[in-house]
Amino acid sequence: MDYRGAMTAMGRRAREAAHLMAKAGMTVKEAFLEKTADRILAERDRIGQANARDIAAAETKGLPKAKVDRLRLTDKVLMEMADGLRQVARLPDPVGQITSMWTRPNGLRVGRMRIPLGVVGIIYESRPNVTVDAAGLCIKAGNAVILRGGSEAFHSNQCLAQILQETLVETGLPEAAVQVVETTDREAVLELLRLEDYIDVMIPRGGEELIRFVAENARMPVLKHYKGVCHIYVDERVDMDMAERVCLNAKVQRPGVCNAMETLLVHQGIAPVFLPRMAEAFGRHGVELRGCPQTCRLVPQCRPATEEDWAAEYLDLILAVRVVSSMDEAIEHITRYGSSHTEAILTEDFQRAMRFIQEVQSSLVLVNASTRFNDGYQLGLGAEIGISTSRLHAFGPMGVEELTTTKFIAFGAGQLRQ
Repeated sequence: MDYRGAMTAMGRRAREAAHLMAKAGMTVKEAFLEKTADRILAERDRIGQANARDIAAAETKGLPKAKVDRLRLTDKVLMEMADGLRQVARLPDPVGQITSMWTRPNGLRVGRMRIPLGVVGIIYESRPNVTVDAAGLCIKAGNAVILRGGSEAFHSNQCLAQILQETLVETGLPEAAVQVVETTDREAVLELLRLEDYIDVMIPRGGEELIRFVAENARMPVLKHYKGVCHIYVDERVDMDMAERVCLNAKVQRPGVCNAMETLLVHQGIAPVFLPRMAEAFGRHGVELRGCPQTCRLVPQCRPATEEDWAAEYLDLILAVRVVSSMDEAIEHITRYGSSHTEAILTEDFQRAMRFIQEVQSSLVLVNASTRFNDGYQLGLGAEIGISTSRLHAFGPMGVEELTTTKFIAFGAGQLRQ
């Protein structure tokens, strides 16, 4: 197959659609989002049949349970997808917003206005709900989007793309504003990554191997979503009941996602009481503990941790545990082994909480809350395109505003440069 020709044609259509999307009004974009939300719920049987094919194939191939879990489009997931679209619809339209304005000595008024990025490319694995989240956000921000999901979610993604394109046509928006690559061949991905004349930014979302592949081969700017090595530090001044609930939620509520806790750091002052108690709670949920020597002394069933464990993104019911002598040591550990994704401190000491927030440079830093909240839907963004762990041009969950950029504008009254 001529993948170069097919991807170039897709890029051309996306560029033409992006030009039209940049002029689309707020009302028509909101109508698309609301109608898509309605159709996702109305067509749950159609979506379910496509998703069942992917689930069956994944189980036949023996994919890990965590990956199969990310594939499932349950009624709850479909409801969250629809709710996310409706939240995005209700957000202010960023396109055309003037974010600042100032006047020069000669009277020239200079400002910055938000504009769409243009054509966004997204390459992602497993989770088919990304297809809808990404499309909704890109449309709201006035962009066109080319999506390439993982082969394990092929049928689900194709079904969702058809619903999105049908709704675009119904609401008078260009059908090519949302396109999904219709092949699982990796050669098509390489050709997609060469379309710098048509795609303005590429966003990979998935495992570290995928991120590195895209970053090494893309000819356009890449917004990286690297692994989530997320930490919780339990301070010596803490409500242990609250700490137990938060730590348990952060690890076991959904272990196969990037905002699940992977390393637990516990102050030595409470470790003798808190760690045995926490180990019992984790044990009830089948969590395997890998700890430092002090942890292993306090929790006999804990396996000794290796150096690799401190930087591991398990995406499974495995947790690294370390006892630290102070918050300074906890921050040093996070700085050395973390991935700038999500960290939390559990403490009743306000000053320590504020210092932790200031000194830990991750995309979301929480106080007395689960790492699982680093999610666009949970943070009020409606949905997210991913969680950027690089700092240009966005850091953290990427919502509608992060899918725009700004241009300079100027208002004069006949000024001439001297």
